[in-house]
Amino acid sequence: MESNTEHARPMASAGAVITDAQGRILIVKPTYKEGWNLPGGRIEPGETPSDACQREIHEELGLHLNVGRLLVDAKLLTPAGEHVYYVFDAGWLTDEQKAAIRVQESEIEQHQFSAPEDIGPDQIPPAARPMWEATLKALSGTEPEVLERTVQP
Repeated sequence: MESNTEHARPMASAGAVITDAQGRILIVKPTYKEGWNLPGGRIEPGETPSDACQREIHEELGLHLNVGRLLVDAKLLTPAGEHVYYVFDAGWLTDEQKAAIRVQESEIEQHQFSAPEDIGPDQIPPAARPMWEATLKALSGTEPEVLERTVQP
């Protein structure tokens, strides 16, 4: 007999790399967990990853952006279960768009644009660091990065 947990649907999230004209990346500090993230969130049933990413950008930042190419497809196995992440390139913002950012205060404590080399290990949680590095690698290439990793507690 098969266990129900063997076929449990993994949690899935979609995030976006959004830059400014200087090439700095927008990162957000969630209110509900440690560290900083790319804008994004959970994929709801019936949504595609890109649709979820666009919805989350609008909810978290008040921006209507079309997401572009897939940068990272990551599957992480943690003690809490499986999590699948998709990271998309959402392009760069004009100064007008940057000024129009309105964070969802119930979920986002802060936001900032930072050069990739200025985003340190104290900002990106250790479990997310491999995905962050894969994202940076994918930004400079033409193919998405595929990442499969088991994360230890």
